[in-house]
Amino acid sequence: MRKVPLAESLRIIGRGSSNWLANRPIVVSFEVTDACTCYCKHCDHGGPRDEARNLRPADYRRYVEELRPCVVQISGGEPLMREDVVEIVRSVKNGSTLPYTILVSNWSHMTEEKYLALRDAGIDQFSVSLDFPDERHDDFRVYPGLYRQLEDLIPRLAKLGHDDIVLNSCITSENLGEIETIADKARKWGVNLCYSAYSARRTGCRDYFPGSPAQLAELNARLDRVEARRDSTNWLVNAPSTIQATRRYFATGGTPGCKAGLRFLVVTADGALQPCSMQFKRYSLAERHRMIREFTAANQCDECYVSIRSYLDKSFPQLLWENVSGFLSVTTSK
Repeated sequence: MRKVPLAESLRIIGRGSSNWLANRPIVVSFEVTDACTCYCKHCDHGGPRDEARNLRPADYRRYVEELRPCVVQISGGEPLMREDVVEIVRSVKNGSTLPYTILVSNWSHMTEEKYLALRDAGIDQFSVSLDFPDERHDDFRVYPGLYRQLEDLIPRLAKLGHDDIVLNSCITSENLGEIETIADKARKWGVNLCYSAYSARRTGCRDYFPGSPAQLAELNARLDRVEARRDSTNWLVNAPSTIQATRRYFATGGTPGCKAGLRFLVVTADGALQPCSMQFKRYSLAERHRMIREFTAANQCDECYVSIRSYLDKSFPQLLWENVSGFLSVTTSK
């Protein structure tokens, strides 16, 4: 997560601490649509889907009031395919500073006008997918012209000075050699960077999982060089412990101890609760505690280390310390 002002950091930490003790989720991901503009090679979404049963914007308020997350992701599919996405954000925020709200998008449908409208509605952070630092990004996502869209729009919007754009780069065997180049691109465009880890569970394809000795050696060397460039701007938003755990995940082929359904969960486009986007056991909003008893308590899945999990897969003292000293590194409001 990018740097946020001191007062906002303390509000997030306060609610997060309360939720941790009360067994409420810290992060909720609202998958507002199953449809997407892309057909990404590492994803199980893609193309048009039936939208008839999607929640309406006003419906999201009930979920926020019941779950009281401190962080919300607005995701999909591609959330910008929802013409009412601005109204969804307004419903989630309801005029409040919490929950801290992140739009997770490929930006194929983003414009300057939409960016400003979403900021005004309450988006605190824009997470933009980038798999390659050039037109290979188009090929990987099967969307011609997408990289040129990003190359034009991201630096231009970054110059507005809001410091709310984070590139999200999912590490795969395909882009392993671009770890540093993607970091260079984030610097050049004037935005922040977050690495996430490929999971074969989403598509069943292990071809993109960098697990061979040679791949692991390259992964570690490149991450070493990127981490050596950390500085006080927090442009590399992954905590050092998260980068280290990502290395272990690829080295061992999995990470046990997942708390999906408890520390984080997904609300599907039609309003069901799921433990995560890759576990399809569905519960109603009223059945959240049953999900914890039935799924979380018995969960043996170790097949992902996605961004949400990577920030919450820690002890409470460690998470709290990183919130204060790094993960939510504080700056004073200007």
